[in-house]
Amino acid sequence: MFLRALFFAALTLSWSQTEASLGSTYTAAVYEHHPVLNPQPWLASSRLAALQHVKKNLDLYEEQAALAAQQGAQILVFPEDGLQGFNFSRSSISSYLESIPDPQQETWNPCTEPGRHDGTEVLQRLSCMARRNGIYLVANMADVQPCPLPSDPSAPCPPDGHWQFNTNVVFRYTVKTSVTPMMLVPCLSFSRSSEGVLVARYHKNNLYFEAAFDAPPRPEVVTFETPFAGKFGLITCFDILFDQPTLTLLEQGVRQLIFPAAWMNQLPLLDLIQFQRAFSLGSNITLLSPNIRSDALLMTGSGIYWPSGAVYHHARLGDPEEGKLLVASVPVLEPLGQNTSEIYSSPAPGYCRRDGCPASPPSFTSTMMHDPFKFVLLSDLQGELGVCDGAFCCHLQYTLSPQEGGRELYALGVFAGTHTVNGRYAVQDGSGAAREPGADSRRRRDHETRQHVGRSGHRLPVRTPVSPGPGRSGRRLKSRGNTSVTHPPSNFVSQSETQKLSQSETSTVFESEFNNEPSP
Repeated sequence: MFLRALFFAALTLSWSQTEASLGSTYTAAVYEHHPVLNPQPWLASSRLAALQHVKKNLDLYEEQAALAAQQGAQILVFPEDGLQGFNFSRSSISSYLESIPDPQQETWNPCTEPGRHDGTEVLQRLSCMARRNGIYLVANMADVQPCPLPSDPSAPCPPDGHWQFNTNVVFRYTVKTSVTPMMLVPCLSFSRSSEGVLVARYHKNNLYFEAAFDAPPRPEVVTFETPFAGKFGLITCFDILFDQPTLTLLEQGVRQLIFPAAWMNQLPLLDLIQFQRAFSLGSNITLLSPNIRSDALLMTGSGIYWPSGAVYHHARLGDPEEGKLLVASVPVLEPLGQNTSEIYSSPAPGYCRRDGCPASPPSFTSTMMHDPFKFVLLSDLQGELGVCDGAFCCHLQYTLSPQEGGRELYALGVFAGTHTVNGRYAVQDGSGAAREPGADSRRRRDHETRQHVGRSGHRLPVRTPVSPGPGRSGRRLKSRGNTSVTHPPSNFVSQSETQKLSQSETSTVFESEFNNEPSP
């Protein structure tokens, strides 16, 4: 479990951990996409109509791929649901489905071999896009597979006799380095046969109100190699909150994750920018994460994150509703080896086990996003403390910077149990929270109004799990350095001020701010 905080964290990293023989940096791009949507996704359409719709989004992808290539990008990632959109039924999405072959079983270049597989117009366009622009390209689309699955023939078939998957696809562009014998000058040679080859296919494991799709019968752990940065792992949106496949990838030593999302922002815990950044810091990895841009569905927040920095974008209220391309030079991270479970099961420097940590002040219980969190107040400008909910504990070393303005309450909270609003999930969560007593309640009312705007569809903002079930109690993703809170939003409340509030008053202050998740 990692500390997903409203605080901004800074980690002390050793640059020796980020140096790699592949080269010191590579250039990555992500595109926050404002999609052209099907206005009636619940109605079936013809294949021609579906292709005409998808073409509008592919044309936008083509423009961004060219812009990314002009800026030197070696890999470009597009968001989840960016081609067809969302809120389809199982039957209405059928005209958007393409049968995507398994790259582990066959090598196929859709751009140069379009006749090998029928009905793959979208795959062909994406493959040619990677080939034309000389770039690794990652996109999300809808896949259909026969039943039984070749990879899992014993899995029971869906009622309609085939599988439908939310799918990430990756297309390769190979650039080989050679040396000119006479001049001994490195130069580039191109392997035309491999430009646009489909090299990876990942079926999303953890679906989120996605009636159109099946979860794969077994979680897939999918990676692909690049000549410029080594190995990348693939996950999609809701996957990031679950053990499978996310923790499995990390435990295998994968340091670079591709994370397309169609994510509805939900304060206080599920705003995507803070979530992405915390995940990158807490796991000591690079995260390439584009989101959809939709004001009606509260979707924005995309970025390129690595342990020592980030480039990200979050649209503000009133900004034009349009796409955003981000390009950044990213340090190559060395793999950690094939078995790094010890990173997540033993304390890193600056951390402690529950029985060896400093004594913490008394905790109080208050609900946050409808879950009963155990909180302890941060009552000094710096210190160490911890809080437990049963056997599940979170410990924090912190430093706060006092600023001018109204006083704030800061607290560290944990929850381990079952969340039951807008779904039923097993949750293990450790979070930092800030609340200003007596703050203008209009801020909360305005936020609640915006939270309900997107409820016409199925992608509802809900509280989500770190672990899908038992067996991981007490495990957490941890950073490799001490957490330092350096930029609190306003003045920290002193020890003497916190003593003026009773435990019940403190609980009420936090509960009034953070119970704003819409009810079903």
